Amino acid sequence: MTYRIMGIVNVTPDSFSDGGQHATVDSAIAHALRLADDGADILDIGGESTRPGAETVPLAEEYARVIPVIEKLAAQTTKIISIDTRRPEIAQAAMEAGAGMWNDVSALGFSERSLGVARKLKVPVVLMHAQGTPETMQDNPRYTDVVQDIKLWLARRIHFCEENGLPRERIIIDPGIGFGKTLEHNLAILGGLSEMKDLGCPVLLGASRKSFIGMIDKNAPAGRRLGGSIAAALTGVSQGAEIFRVHDVAETRQALATYSAMKSVNC
Repeated sequence: MTYRIMGIVNVTPDSFSDGGQHATVDSAIAHALRLADDGADILDIGGESTRPGAETVPLAEEYARVIPVIEKLAAQTTKIISIDTRRPEIAQAAMEAGAGMWNDVSALGFSERSLGVARKLKVPVVLMHAQGTPETMQDNPRYTDVVQDIKLWLARRIHFCEENGLPRERIIIDPGIGFGKTLEHNLAILGGLSEMKDLGCPVLLGASRKSFIGMIDKNAPAGRRLGGSIAAALTGVSQGAEIFRVHDVAETRQALATYSAMKSVNC
């Protein structure tokens, strides 16, 4: 069973779970190195919160948050560094600083330059589904059939990228848990995640500490959603997800390793 763990490094003051905890260059690097020691295969560096209701961060501010972190971190680890950004300017600067992956919640749709930059960078790119923008995405999201609607949207996006020179083998897809989805939508996506495998791209699952877990269990705050996060990861790996974007790397690694070991014995 093959999977990779992506550790979350939010260099932001306002992310939904750990905003402000790693907002300086030194604290962000220290946190990233801890996640690497805990077993992260990929370190995802983000300088703009995309939580529901979040406002767009000025370009210069996002640059100042993430690029110094990537420059220094690249000199201290051999782990893959991913840049979590919607902006092609930040993605390009991140690759020049030492990153090797672009995680884009807008699926290269934020800027007309995004696809051209992704094509030239020649690194893996995550295309994530979102209904609306962070400012508006939780304003009554609706779907006919959430799994099939997202699958069709991603299929069209993959096709568009391929037609414009971004090969499928460099594309990773993410159904976007929590991005323009209700509790029921998120649960349906997790239950139908294997459908996304038909698209021929690795599937990334980002359910860690998301609000739907709190909705299920006593309105638990973000810091007390580890159990639900692990449950989502185990559901994902059982349906073929290959990359897990998480806050709690050591605990998720242990859960996935144990699940994998049990599956190998029972096959």
